[in-house]
Amino acid sequence: MIDLTTETPISLGAAARMFPPGRRGRPLTISCIFRWISDGVRTPGGERIRLEAARAGGRWITTAQAVQRFIERQTPDLEGDRPPSPRSPRRRQQASETAALALEKAGI
Repeated sequence: MIDLTTETPISLGAAARMFPPGRRGRPLTISCIFRWISDGVRTPGGERIRLEAARAGGRWITTAQAVQRFIERQTPDLEGDRPPSPRSPRRRQQASETAALALEKAGI
């Protein structure tokens, strides 16, 4: 959660301007920032990360520090342990069949 007593509050427009232009040189939109607040983004490990924000007087605000934390949580630690990669559909099917056989043997 953001702490407005120790962090620098900014509008969603200011948060969007913190990012460089994207595809075809277009700037990041306020609606994209709002999607990051409401829906978040998924990491390769399946975790959902949301941009911290607060509703104040009918408008949404975030902080520069919250944007920094949002970016840091998405960035993988390339020096440390790698998160497990998602299983392929074939591996999931094999795991399901193995579990079904184990449950059948157990009489469940």
